[in-house]
Amino acid sequence: MKVIKNYLYNAGYQILNMLIPLITVPYISRVLGAHDVGINEYTNSWVTFFYLMGQMGITLYGNREIAYHRDDLYERSRTFWGVESLQVLTITFSLVAYLVAVFLFSTTFKYYFLMQGLWIIATGVDVSWYFMGMENFRVTVVRNALVRLASVILIFTFVKSTADLGLYILILGGAQLVGNLTLWPYLRDNLIWVSVKKWHPFKHFYPSLLLFIPTITTQVYLVLNRLMLGHMSSQAALGNFGQSDKIVKFVLAIVTATGTVMLPHVANKFAKGDIKGVRDSLYASFNFVSSISIPMMFGLMAISHKFAPWFLGSEFVPAGEIMFIESPIIVFIAWSNVTGTQYLMPVNRVKEYTTSVTIGAISNIFLNLFLIEFWGADGAALATVGSEFLVTASQMYMIRHTIKRRLMFKEVWKYFLSGILMFIVVNRISQTIQMTIANLVLEVGVGIVIYGLGLIILKAKIINKALDLVKKPGK
Repeated sequence: MKVIKNYLYNAGYQILNMLIPLITVPYISRVLGAHDVGINEYTNSWVTFFYLMGQMGITLYGNREIAYHRDDLYERSRTFWGVESLQVLTITFSLVAYLVAVFLFSTTFKYYFLMQGLWIIATGVDVSWYFMGMENFRVTVVRNALVRLASVILIFTFVKSTADLGLYILILGGAQLVGNLTLWPYLRDNLIWVSVKKWHPFKHFYPSLLLFIPTITTQVYLVLNRLMLGHMSSQAALGNFGQSDKIVKFVLAIVTATGTVMLPHVANKFAKGDIKGVRDSLYASFNFVSSISIPMMFGLMAISHKFAPWFLGSEFVPAGEIMFIESPIIVFIAWSNVTGTQYLMPVNRVKEYTTSVTIGAISNIFLNLFLIEFWGADGAALATVGSEFLVTASQMYMIRHTIKRRLMFKEVWKYFLSGILMFIVVNRISQTIQMTIANLVLEVGVGIVIYGLGLIILKAKIINKALDLVKKPGK
């Protein structure tokens, strides 16, 4: 039950992180336009590399280490102070490197690059990894909710024209910084002070670096699309790609919330030698994410062409096709989140995880070079799908000797069959009626009913598990 609660908390946190920009997307798309939205996407893509370089693999490493020492207050506290002091040092180095790069090499968007620098500072004070390792997700959700909502009010109040692009960037970065700072007061009751001599921050450097490699490699093919599209195409095309990607990632956040929850849970079982528990958790998690990611993929594909221009504005008609093409990553990332984040990482098979995401990064570069040249933003979406498929396929291959893949995929065909039927009906409805809020609710409702009926007819086990959970909420 604790895992389910943590999933709901973390799903809420991830949805909140995606929902805030999703709420503001229609407004910002119309106020700033595709070109200025593209500028924000481009400058933010560059700052992402620098704050990831400063953060190294500390989010994953700190999460895992806190989970390992959860029951030992002294070791837990010593681990926290050591990891956080290392994070401050590496982020300081990263910030200096970023500022040097901006002043030496940036000409066109220097002002916007400087505003984006707030994201690096915010990363330095981010201690959410501690609460994730403790499997305490309530704190991060509640405290950040107020800050995120405040950012929405500021955006609607002060961002009125293309002249306010810098202010928009400042609000987003400032909200991230304030949100991270609000977590610090909660540490008082969770930690004890440990002498600075006992911190040994550089003891954590090498293992964090090992986790940094897959982290930065993953971001390479998540961000590279934007950088290459910005260079090889127009800022308007980048704006269309960026906004459609936000919508896809919003849907994806609901699914991948399981990864952050399950990593410390599985890591703690692994530390106690409960290998059977680790495998059982993997099978259950894979079945769960399959049951929700597949209908979400088909549902988004069914409405994408009508939804994009209605939601984003007339300048974003191409975003509908991009969204349709990119939707399969919802399933691929959901699966790789289970095999990678929920299994390979917590059982310390980092090398294999790194290899898989490196395959994704390299394939993404080559796919982008060819596909963007011919199809622009659509090509970038295809490249994303192709690279995510290769990451998932390589991880499935790597776990073949320790995990029964046939058992993992046993129920998946039922989800696909029900999802395809749902797609056909909802897509037909979407083509015949205008897109309005009422009609969108109707389409979503029809999709849920058809998918649910499909699972009932096919006797999917997930239905029985859901019913058991409702009947016995305390277990």
